[in-house]
Amino acid sequence: LARCCCCCCCCRRFLHEPDTLFQKVVVLVKAHDRAVLDSYEFFATMAAKELGIAMGKVFEPPKDIERLTLLKSVHIYKKHRVQYEMRTHYRCIELLHITGSTAQVYLEYIQRNLPEGVAMEVTKTSMEKIPDHILEPMWKDHPIDDKSSK
Repeated sequence: LARCCCCCCCCRRFLHEPDTLFQKVVVLVKAHDRAVLDSYEFFATMAAKELGIAMGKVFEPPKDIERLTLLKSVHIYKKHRVQYEMRTHYRCIELLHITGSTAQVYLEYIQRNLPEGVAMEVTKTSMEKIPDHILEPMWKDHPIDDKSSK
């Protein structure tokens, strides 16, 4: 358990607060260099295995290609053009059934070791307790009479 240097009420609340559960944590990593993504995917999956985190799919969504066509000369020669393109490669890593503290430690670790030119997006799907008013079916409160409907 992490502790801070002060004795404030937020620390006491943190110590007694139950840990949140995530059904799925999706880490989407973007880069322009595919080799860097391959290396980072290996690092992130190895770190998850060492921490004992259950992994789902690790897949590669289709890449985005953005093309930009410009004139070679600023003023004339409309026929002479140059084309630039930016390719963005993606990797998606899914982590299944993970606690909030484990997710926080893992995400901080892989974020600190993020290479240059690589961006990371994290999507968390948490598990919530079903409210009490939904637990019991509605038809117990309102019985349906078959005779009255005929």
